[in-house]
Amino acid sequence: MRRADPSHRRDVPAPAEGPHAGRKIGVFGGTFDPLHLGHLVAAQEVMEAMELDRILLVPAAHPPHKGTHGLTPGASRLRMVREAVLEDDRLGVCDLEVVRGGVSYTVDTLRELRRTHEDDHLFLVLGADQWRTFGTWRDPDEVAHLATVVVMTREGAGASDDAGFGDAPTPPHAEVAVPRIDISSTDIRRRVRGGRSIRYLVPEAVRRIIKAEKLYLRES
Repeated sequence: MRRADPSHRRDVPAPAEGPHAGRKIGVFGGTFDPLHLGHLVAAQEVMEAMELDRILLVPAAHPPHKGTHGLTPGASRLRMVREAVLEDDRLGVCDLEVVRGGVSYTVDTLRELRRTHEDDHLFLVLGADQWRTFGTWRDPDEVAHLATVVVMTREGAGASDDAGFGDAPTPPHAEVAVPRIDISSTDIRRRVRGGRSIRYLVPEAVRRIIKAEKLYLRES
């Protein structure tokens, strides 16, 4: 297991100390359409590298940087995530974005989590592709204030310094190298449509829900 590289921490704020410092909570969002084993491996790597107490998986309702055509209903995606992590106490599920509906802005989610986790230190977990567009997000400076940004990179490759801020300084962030696992939600949906097995690519609970609800049988 590879720890977060201190050279990339860029003055990342340390969590508070003392008997009431609270926990270190990761916030890992995505469409999770569907959740697959690559998502869970990445979450585990970040948890261990950053020494987090827990990671919350946050299925988006309508991600602002992606189209919503063909997106599986939030209730089904939420159910798949919940069932997938049911037996892992390290992982939790946050339904704020699905319940809220509409476009899912990370800043709104972090504001709410900040209210319900007053004593905890939040860590926003992003992929390298998300980091490259971070400056175009709604209120990115506030996002970086509400949570420490953790960028997942592939082994041997660092995150780009260009986070869409132009000449302005990029926010402090940590980088965690995660194993390269070539599983994608797009490929899983394609396999289902083609009648191919997705066993060992998704948690068994997710596979059962996809089969029971007849998800992904038609092209988006």
